[in-house]
Amino acid sequence: MNFPFLTLITFIPLLGAVVVTLMPSRHERALKLVAVLFSLPSLVLAFIAWLLCVQTASEMQLLEEAAWIPTLNAYYRLGVDGISLPLVFLTTLLTTLSLFYSAYTIRKRVKEFFALFLLLETGMIGVFVALDLILFYIFWEVGLVPMFLLIGIWGQPQDRPQYSAIKFFLYTLVGSVAMLLAFIAIYLTTGTWNILQIPSLKPLAGNPTLAIAAFWAIFLAFAIKVPSWPFHTWLPDAHTAAPTAGSVVLAGVLLKLGGYGMIRILLPFFPDLFRQFAPWIGVLALISMVYGALVSMAQWDLKRLIAYSSVSHMGFFMLGLVAAAASLDVTEPVLNSRAIALNGAVLQMFNHGIITGGLFFLVGVIYERTHTRDLKAFGGLSAKMPVYYGVMLMTALASLGLPGLAGFISEFMVFRGAFALIPTYAIIGIVTIVLGAAYILWKVIQHVFLGEFSEERWQKIFNPAHWHFSLDMARFEVITMAPLLFFMVLVGVYPAPVLNVINAATTTLLAGL
Repeated sequence: MNFPFLTLITFIPLLGAVVVTLMPSRHERALKLVAVLFSLPSLVLAFIAWLLCVQTASEMQLLEEAAWIPTLNAYYRLGVDGISLPLVFLTTLLTTLSLFYSAYTIRKRVKEFFALFLLLETGMIGVFVALDLILFYIFWEVGLVPMFLLIGIWGQPQDRPQYSAIKFFLYTLVGSVAMLLAFIAIYLTTGTWNILQIPSLKPLAGNPTLAIAAFWAIFLAFAIKVPSWPFHTWLPDAHTAAPTAGSVVLAGVLLKLGGYGMIRILLPFFPDLFRQFAPWIGVLALISMVYGALVSMAQWDLKRLIAYSSVSHMGFFMLGLVAAAASLDVTEPVLNSRAIALNGAVLQMFNHGIITGGLFFLVGVIYERTHTRDLKAFGGLSAKMPVYYGVMLMTALASLGLPGLAGFISEFMVFRGAFALIPTYAIIGIVTIVLGAAYILWKVIQHVFLGEFSEERWQKIFNPAHWHFSLDMARFEVITMAPLLFFMVLVGVYPAPVLNVINAATTTLLAGL
């Protein structure tokens, strides 16, 4: 029997959640330490799994399979390839950093917070490694309740956390129910829940009407999670209300569940329908890109600005996916362009998680000191907080796609593939690059850091009673950001370690269509 890498990566955090739940609530420091320590093995094992699979990730690796529910023909079936592996690593990295950061900032209902966060990690990882539709759906739902509670309980009162949490829950639940019905219809025509076998069985091919209904039902669930316009309206509210660590994993990981589902399930199950509806899905991608950027420019709440930027940046992912699916031509030039577009889409998910996760950490840095996110309240902080300015500047430049940093290479690959396959969409979408630079430089950099510093205004918003660490970034905040800055530079300068493993899986996927 192979070493159960994926089982351990997935369920060690669940064990940690149980241990934290059983510990006395009064031992807050011990609770925080235990939670962080239980997140580390999954991170280490995910990194080892990456090293083991990097050379041979064209097919599923580290497979685990066991009979689970015989009467339903359901199996406990796990595996990873070059599409899921970077996302598993991203999940474990952001969760560990979020728990480490929260150990210094969470003071309310500590035990419940850290137990829920570890449970959430199990749900997120499980989605990326599950190869059985029932198992996929269960993990998909496992992450719903912890995030609902994290937003509703630990959100700031002025941000209507209960309203935001319920909105997030209802949106996701509607999509989940539609997806479950489609999964049942697929099983009834194929006789299997195996995600790897279903594409070759051409689900619902004999019933075009039902196939179209199943396609859009699954698309709805994943589009809500991405989120794609017009299913995005839950995101700004959820981000604004969530605690810092909740916003980090919400943007960094939970949005990727929808993108991953489109690549792993929707495209392989229904390649012809995806190609048929690609023009319409491409329109949604373009609207998400341009609309998200324009609304970001109109925001004065720093958190809402970054939330809407996520709508825009995940539109890049959608554009790359549409470019890869718009043609089933397997001639070398077309297949090459399709692979480049899909590689860029997968890399965009990874890069967006690193960069936007970092941006939400940095929002938390300033919010913990001032308890405001109003951009008009700041100004001239580059002199007051030079380390924070440097870290924010680098992260913001990565977000706008500056060459040499992670955001550039994935956006470049998406547009390279899109220009070859769907040039009209690419030409319209390129406007987003300019808009992204505008709201990052104008709203974030200029209003927060540049201009004249006002000591009087600063004294009005800074409350030493709220913050007991250094005025500039504290050591734990620098430690939190350091790994993310490292990957922003590494992927921007030398993306091959990530792209090689992604390319091996995407080319295999496209050839199989």
